[in-house]
Amino acid sequence: MSIRVLVADDQEIVRTGLSMILDAQPGIEVVGRAADGREAVELGRRLRPDVCLFDIRMPVLDGVEATRALAGPGVADPLAVVVITVFDLDEYVYAALRAGARGFLLKDAGTDLLTRAVRAAAAGEALIAPSVTARLLDAFAGSGSAGPPAQPLQPLTDREEQVLGAVARGRTNTEIGEECHIALSTVKTHITSLMAKLGVRNRVEIAMWAYETGRVRGRRDR
Repeated sequence: MSIRVLVADDQEIVRTGLSMILDAQPGIEVVGRAADGREAVELGRRLRPDVCLFDIRMPVLDGVEATRALAGPGVADPLAVVVITVFDLDEYVYAALRAGARGFLLKDAGTDLLTRAVRAAAAGEALIAPSVTARLLDAFAGSGSAGPPAQPLQPLTDREEQVLGAVARGRTNTEIGEECHIALSTVKTHITSLMAKLGVRNRVEIAMWAYETGRVRGRRDR
């Protein structure tokens, strides 16, 4: 079955371009387009796409609020949202990740990275543009936080710490398996365990927790 995608951007030429790129990929179908955040939320709830591709800055309702409405902490059956923007260190992007987005891309990411991000989100994984992962999370680590990051409900094992670091560096499950010399099923087990121990909902939140607790250092610390 095809991965069903909803594209939301206030610029018609961007909506059309993204839709054409995605429709040309095998196994991906654009099922809806929205020109603002409110329309995106309405279409998301009605169409239930596998992946929502949202611009951050949209009229009526911005991409952050649209993401929160479809993937936020209070959503019983959250959709997979990937945010896309021209700003690689925009505070709205961090807010979108906090709101439940599973990925973050720049609009110049290219067809391959865009397609990989959509496929990753549909598979329950996450992809943040590798060129900005450390910069983004390091720049905004702790911003808007009411206090120090919560400690894990149970201590992490050495292997979980290793997987944690790989997730924070933007590695996919396959790449983590190769890097750690473990089976793909074992990687998924560790990811599930990390989410339970850290009290987070997805890989993006795992990565942010790693940066906020100093498990992974940003560029300024290297």
